[in-house]
Amino acid sequence: MINQYDDEKFFLEYSKMPRSKGGLTSAGEWSQLGALIPTLKSKRVLDLGCGYGWHCRYAAEQGAVRVLGIDASQKMLAKARSFNCDGIDYRLCGIEQYEYPENKWDCVISNLALHYVADLLSVYSKIRRTLVPGGTFVMNIEHPVFTSGVGQDWIYGADGKKLYWAIDDYFFEGERMTNFLGCPVKKYHHTLSTVVGGLISCGFEITALDEVRPPRQMMDIDGMADELRRPMMLLLRAVCKK
Repeated sequence: MINQYDDEKFFLEYSKMPRSKGGLTSAGEWSQLGALIPTLKSKRVLDLGCGYGWHCRYAAEQGAVRVLGIDASQKMLAKARSFNCDGIDYRLCGIEQYEYPENKWDCVISNLALHYVADLLSVYSKIRRTLVPGGTFVMNIEHPVFTSGVGQDWIYGADGKKLYWAIDDYFFEGERMTNFLGCPVKKYHHTLSTVVGGLISCGFEITALDEVRPPRQMMDIDGMADELRRPMMLLLRAVCKK
């Protein structure tokens, strides 16, 4: 089965997004996500679902001694490799298929990738195993309020105005088919209890939790003000207990 990010139409539309063209500073979550990432100088960093490799590049620029980005999309990795940043390895591999060697990494980062994972707790356990004692896991996942939204879209009035964000089947976790960039996309909905409580049950200590709000300098972008009406992304920082 072809990875949805390798679909020609989808990848073309994704490449037009501000975050694809401008990198981290063009991503609405970066000001909050970046604040959660620990000092990376002389650290080993794993990026799960690295996409264009923006976070890998950031880690390398911050002085990380080793950076590995994995992604299941050949097109995304080809774009990441085209930046030719030294000190970064990229591997074609799904998040659920990576081997997660024990005590290998000082920091694991995952941005907007874990809502494509069916068994979130299994991945949490593997991340716990691959982190060194005291290592840090920083993640950004689509908020359960967003993934449980009906069609993951607004309810519109007859005039096309966005009326409200409807939530349904919240406690029924699992596959959700939605439309993103004009293409059908499969994601997985997980409750807040699973996303947050799962980290605790897998041996992590949560040290930060935040919900993404659009930064002031992006509020003039069309549709951005509506992002204050419901949360789209959930940020978490967790430490692997020693």
